[in-house]
Amino acid sequence: MPSYSRGIWWRRPVARRLVVLPVLLLVAVVVGTRLAGAVPAPVVSRLVGTGFVVPGAPPVLPWPAIGQAALDVPSAGVMMESPGRETPVPVASLAKIMTAYVVLHDHPLSAYQAGPKLTMNPLDVADAAKDERYDETSVPVTAGEVLSERQLLDGLLVHSANNLADTLARWDAGSVAGFVAKMNATARAMGLTQTHYADASGFDPATRSTAGDQLRLAQAAMRLPAFASIVDQPVITLPGAGALANYVQAVGRHGVVGVKSGFTAAAGGCVVLAARRPVGRREVLVMAAVTGQEGYAVLARADRIALGLIDAAAGRLRSVRVLSEGEPVEALQLPWRPESPVPVVTMSDIGVVGWPGTVVRVAIATKRPLGLLGAHSIIGTATIVAGDRRLACHLELLYGLRGPPLGWRLLHD
Repeated sequence: MPSYSRGIWWRRPVARRLVVLPVLLLVAVVVGTRLAGAVPAPVVSRLVGTGFVVPGAPPVLPWPAIGQAALDVPSAGVMMESPGRETPVPVASLAKIMTAYVVLHDHPLSAYQAGPKLTMNPLDVADAAKDERYDETSVPVTAGEVLSERQLLDGLLVHSANNLADTLARWDAGSVAGFVAKMNATARAMGLTQTHYADASGFDPATRSTAGDQLRLAQAAMRLPAFASIVDQPVITLPGAGALANYVQAVGRHGVVGVKSGFTAAAGGCVVLAARRPVGRREVLVMAAVTGQEGYAVLARADRIALGLIDAAAGRLRSVRVLSEGEPVEALQLPWRPESPVPVVTMSDIGVVGWPGTVVRVAIATKRPLGLLGAHSIIGTATIVAGDRRLACHLELLYGLRGPPLGWRLLHD
């Protein structure tokens, strides 16, 4: 009897262990599974709207009674053309904008770089003599004279020299005809569907375009530092010619920083102007193109019309702050801390120059953090779209972001 009882007593711990071990293993599996499981993503709440419309009514612009005109505010994504369908017309020396654009595309210069040197030959001299004989604008050159690319572009754009257009064309493409083919190919690539070039200078009335196309071209050209610095000169000086005035008489006055004028009997007075105007605390580039002006002092008349359009447009532009630095745009609500959402804030001010009626859209793109992130970690981007204009700023976490505590993870799948 005692030995029997003693045997049972020794067998009981073994039975307990057989029960406890599976339970411990089950607990370990459950704990391991929950700790290894995916952490749930935060619930995201958007705190700013998706966009708005710039208030106000668009102005009635002073479009010319004759000819064509167009207006452009690049920073506001505004491009407008005078009422009625535009038709291609002769544009005279506005053609030289494309001449310079193609040359600078093929032979880029920095804002004040002189560039390669070209030696004038008898054909260049003959061009200058022909232009003078037919009362075309020209710059005298002599055989053997050396001029830099920058000097030739100065004479082309500021003093509108027809002979230098042909000199640059032959240098770039080997022949004027080959260069004109390049001009037309570039126009097609830029979407200037109403533009055709018959020569490099614009003297040929078969060189035709519209105010809208010329404004689109000028906007692209003004993004080239060398082009913008050249057309912003009231006066240039060239060897053998001395001081030569800019045919765009408004350059250097009224905030005008370029770009080009043109006149022939077929084209009348034409001009593209770019001017800077204050809008709120910033300065904005406003551009206008005018073609087909007639009467006395047609270039001055074209200047006045273009400036009138620029001033009328600038007066109605609005500087609109869309988001302020430190402004919460989203909140991340963590399942394990639902009472304390973590704000996502902007890292800088972001605003637009708005034209009345322009739709401004606000897009927020953030990562969905699952782990530890410190305070001020960059987590996304806010993008503002107004017309053709797109601006962006980084977004950051206002506070640090921690993963779920052990107790929460053990209690939740």
